[in-house]
Amino acid sequence: MKFIWFFMIITGVLAAIINGNIDKINGVVITNTQDAVMLAIGLIGVMSVWLGLMNIAKKSGLIRKISVMMNPFIRILFPDIPKNHPAIGSIVMNIVANMFGAGNSATALGIKAMEEMQKINPKKERATNAMCMFLVVNMSSVQLVPLSVLKIRADAGSLNPMEIIATSLISTSISTIVGIIAAKLLERVFVYD
Repeated sequence: MKFIWFFMIITGVLAAIINGNIDKINGVVITNTQDAVMLAIGLIGVMSVWLGLMNIAKKSGLIRKISVMMNPFIRILFPDIPKNHPAIGSIVMNIVANMFGAGNSATALGIKAMEEMQKINPKKERATNAMCMFLVVNMSSVQLVPLSVLKIRADAGSLNPMEIIATSLISTSISTIVGIIAAKLLERVFVYD
């Protein structure tokens, strides 16, 4: 990936030099880097609150209660993970964080879930079906309230940043369902032995 980014940057700089637009690159770098920093600072608050709430929920036992409620669904998606394994809690926390649009905050929870699943992986050099399914669910992630997108829309001056909630819910639900079906079908084709 680093080579692709390097190639794209060098190509852009060379094209600007050839076309005599090097001054535009300087202007864009100054403007866009400032915008990127402001965006990151704006999202820090949302992510900090969300990670704090998730830690409180975990310590208070709320995550365990949500895990129990989601257990039938989780058992269907991840039948290879033993009941009450720590990976289940991390998976549930990741799914909940993604459902509320805190995808960046969910990253740490997703890494923890993968680490826990790797502990029970008999072939450490290969991903298990549960790991693959988790990636599908994590990447497609049903979003009830896309907090990060709402924050970005509000910062950009949207008159109604919440208007995307219904379409976001529909599109992410469809992508998750299609992803789960595809992963389940591929589990049958590529048997993990």
